[in-house]
Parts: sequence; structure tokens; C-alpha cells
Amino acid sequence: MNFDIPDDIQHYLQDLDEFIDRVIKPLEARDDNIRFFDHRREDARTDWERGGLPNEDWEALLEEAKRLADEAGHYRYALPKEYGGQDGTNLGMAIIRDHLAARGLGLHNDLQNEHAIVGNTVSTALMIIYGTEEQKAEWIDDMLARKKGFAWGITEPAHGSDATHMETTARREGDIWIINGEKTWNTGIHTSPYDLILARTSGQAGDAEGITAFLVPMDAEGLNIEEMLWTFNMPTDHGRVSLKNVGVPNTAILGGEGRGLQVVQHFFNQNRIRQAASSLGAAQFCINEAVAYAKERKPFGKALATNQGVQFPLVELQTRAEMLRALIRQTAWQMDTYGAFSVSDRVSMCNYTANRLCCDAADQAMQVHGGLGYSRHKPFEHIYRHHRRYRITEGADEIQMRRIAGYMFGFMKQQKPKGVA
Repeated sequence: MNFDIPDDIQHYLQDLDEFIDRVIKPLEARDDNIRFFDHRREDARTDWERGGLPNEDWEALLEEAKRLADEAGHYRYALPKEYGGQDGTNLGMAIIRDHLAARGLGLHNDLQNEHAIVGNTVSTALMIIYGTEEQKAEWIDDMLARKKGFAWGITEPAHGSDATHMETTARREGDIWIINGEKTWNTGIHTSPYDLILARTSGQAGDAEGITAFLVPMDAEGLNIEEMLWTFNMPTDHGRVSLKNVGVPNTAILGGEGRGLQVVQHFFNQNRIRQAASSLGAAQFCINEAVAYAKERKPFGKALATNQGVQFPLVELQTRAEMLRALIRQTAWQMDTYGAFSVSDRVSMCNYTANRLCCDAADQAMQVHGGLGYSRHKPFEHIYRHHRRYRITEGADEIQMRRIAGYMFGFMKQQKPKGVA
């Protein structure tokens, strides 16, 4: 087995670094755009007059970076070549996202809203896979141009991570579906023209079958944003929506009637392995910064790096990072080779472990840097606040562990590829 980064991906990392230094960093420094990355001025991102929503100038800057990355051929990396992508693999995306996050925070890769010059274009990929021919014709060009998209209406206030006991329902009346219910933590709902609402259309609570995904326009009568939810990390783009007798046509179904959970699980697996790679990269950044500071900081006449009390926690973190990196890359390769659903247990292992590692690494970097680490002159507190989110929002740690246990103890089944224990 060859564990080296494939040559094409290694060369592509160099291309990305060159593009960042030549195009993205100058944009980041222009017109005081750096205020959005100066953590002492972090509230520059937040529009307090609009209930804590992202500042429009901030989001316009992110869009400018995406546009430039798209023109350079980077943003659509993971999409098929027929859609302007590079047929990027899960392995490639894992390596790239690890690499970008390890460079630190910036316009090339801002973790707060999952922005990156190599886009995590999962929604477009799912439209390509699950959309009807009519939906593809209507949606894909606009999605590629970032003129059209959808938020994800999965989570419900009373059920959290449980996607099978949802109270949102849809009943059919001729060619129209009438949806009633409530969804929360709809990320990006403040700008998305559609919300992908999961609703039970048949079966009983707890059944995996009988859940349908509907593309619901945000201006539909009866759909309302009830509140934007403030979090540990501002600004907020997470909304709670209500649906009261919202009518949509049968053509609004994505992925087929009763098969919405499959669409969501496909999204989860691809998103979780990529998000795990970003958490790993952010953890590596924290470790690297702590090691560099420990070498230069000399209290009591000698460098911090000479103290085993400083060395050993960082050694532990680096060891965890190296083991996790191997598992993430192996899992991503297996997804490419055997299918997105073939190693769901390992995707969960990667995800919850990476998110814990990032929080631990940020915390230790603060400790090594002392008071400076706790301050907003360093990015560690921002990294901690952001990645603490993923220990809940990507499926809580406990949900991920429960999923792994389900496969381990035979309560859940998946198609195991040949050669995978």
C-alpha cells in the first residue's frame, strides 16, 4: 500500500498555495478587509441592526473570493468535469481541506461559515445525483453560478439529531403536497431562496422509509422565519422556520417520494469526512503555532520548549493528529473506491474524533501562549468557539458513537467492501 499523497494532488496543493498568495491574500488585505479576520474586530462580521445576521459587506467579500477561485478553476474541484469541475475525489477533498485549514484562518478558508476557495459543493453534487432531468435543467446552471441554492431543513426543535421521529408531515392532495411542521438550525436560510424540507409522507415515527425531501421556496405562503438563533460564535445564519399548510407541487420532491433520508445520509457522509479534514487541519495549525511559540518564548531564562510539561501535551496532540490523518485518508479513499455508504462507521469515527482533537488543540495552544493565547490577538479562542459547534451540529459526539456501536454490535448493517474489517 502506498500512503504518499498522489502526485497530482500534491502538485495541486502547490497550485492552490500560489493562487492564495497571488490573488486571495491581496484581496484579504485590500480596503481594510482584514478587519473581518482581526479577532479584536470580529464584530465587523455581524450586522447587529439586522438581528445578528452576517454583515452584507462580509458576505460580498466571500462571494468575491469564490468568484475568483471559480474563474481560476478551483472552486468546483469536487464536481464532474462536465460541470466545470475536476472530478475531484473524496480523498482529494480531504487532503485539500486539511491543507487549507492548516494554513490558518483567512479568506482562503474561513471556518466559521465553511467558506473555502475549493468549494464544498455537496448540494450541487446531490442535485446531479438525485435530481430529475427537469430539476437538473432548472437548477444546476444557477447553482454553479451561486444564484440558486437551498438550506437544509432537517433538524426539529423537539427531536434534535433524530431525523426519523420528525413531526413535520406532508400529505398529498392531487398534484400538490401540503406541508406542516417546524425546522430549526437551517444554516444559510437568510439568503437561500429555497429550503430543503424533510417531511414524513408515510410510515411510522422511527421508520427510515417514508421521509421525503421537498424543495420549498422561501417565499411560499405559510413559510416563515420565526427567529435567527444566536450562538457561541457570531454572526448567526441559523434560522428556525415554521410551515403552515405550505403547498408545493410533486415536482418539488428531490430524490423520490419516501427516499429523503437517503439523500440526507449521502450529504452527511460526504460532508462529515470533509469537515473532519478541516478540523484536523485547524488542529494542526494550533499545534504548529504552539510549538513555534514554545521555541521562542523564554520565561525564567530558558525556552518553554525545553520543559517536558509543555512538550508532552503537544506530543500527544501531534500523535493523535497523525493517526487521525491516516484514518481520514483511508476512509476517504474507501468512499471513492466502494461507495459513500460503504464505511459509514469510519466516517463517524473520523468526524467526532477530529472535532474533539481540534477543541483540545486550540485549548492547549491557548495554554502554551498564556494570557496572549486567551486574548483575541491570537486566533485560538475563535477556532475553539467555532469547532466546538461541530461536536453537536455534524451529529453530536454521542450520536456518532451510537452509530459506530450500531455497526459494531450488529444493530445496523452496511455493505462492507472487500478487505475492510
